[in-house]
Amino acid sequence: MQESKVIKIGCGEWGFRNRPMREHFEIAREFDIKWLEFGIGGNQIGRLSEFPESDEIEGFKSLNQEFGIETPFCCIENDFTLADEKDHLKMLDKVKKQIQAAADCGAKQVRLFAGFTAVEEVSPKIWERMIKAFADADQLCESLGLTIAIETHGGITFDEEESAHHFNSVSTDPESLIRLLDQLPPRVGFNYDPGNIKAVRPEDKDFCLSIINDRINYCHLKDWTRKGDGWVAVAIGDDDLDYGPLFETMNYDGVCLIEYEPLHDCRDGISRSLDYLQRIEEQSELLSFQR
Repeated sequence: MQESKVIKIGCGEWGFRNRPMREHFEIAREFDIKWLEFGIGGNQIGRLSEFPESDEIEGFKSLNQEFGIETPFCCIENDFTLADEKDHLKMLDKVKKQIQAAADCGAKQVRLFAGFTAVEEVSPKIWERMIKAFADADQLCESLGLTIAIETHGGITFDEEESAHHFNSVSTDPESLIRLLDQLPPRVGFNYDPGNIKAVRPEDKDFCLSIINDRINYCHLKDWTRKGDGWVAVAIGDDDLDYGPLFETMNYDGVCLIEYEPLHDCRDGISRSLDYLQRIEEQSELLSFQR
């Protein structure tokens, strides 16, 4: 009989973006969650500042100690597919400073984006700059004991009804993902977010897992549901993305982070996500979940 696969569950930070940092830890404790993701920059209340000073970093680390919750995962906002080279170099400089801050906070992984330019608009020159930026960032990360995870995330526009319309970026387009695997430094992995791929290409029921399975080193758990011609983010289990087969097939054995994005019912969204994972566990002989 095949041995059960134990999947560790933590909590992502994007749904906490309007809440003070301390509240992130309080909510995690309510659900007995022992792993949290945090963010740096992006002008959000729930993140550390763009370039946090030592006192802010020490205050953050004190929350780890007070609550006994680990925060090895750090989200950084970036776009390495900017058309203007000066803007690109400025972006890379910012990312390097924030990687250093993440290391000072005790992070072991940084979530980065490839970029939000439509894949068909990424010229050979932009592609080359993007690959070099990841190589530069990876070199810094290696010196600091961190690894990079590129999120599978398309570009997004919003309509008047606040529905999200997703389009392929280089990190959701299958052919581009194959190129990335070939050209990125081998230490650079992927933050696998199948929900984001569903919203770009709902007909792709593999969600690119067969392409990047060997390079997944981070994972977000969410789903999207239709609203008009677009999508709105929902909890896992709220729509039709079946995570059971994905969990069974994934080679990744690290923490999977619930990323419930809506702001109005954060606790309820996390609770529904955990209930869904419980249903998967009850229906599967191969999966169990640990908080």
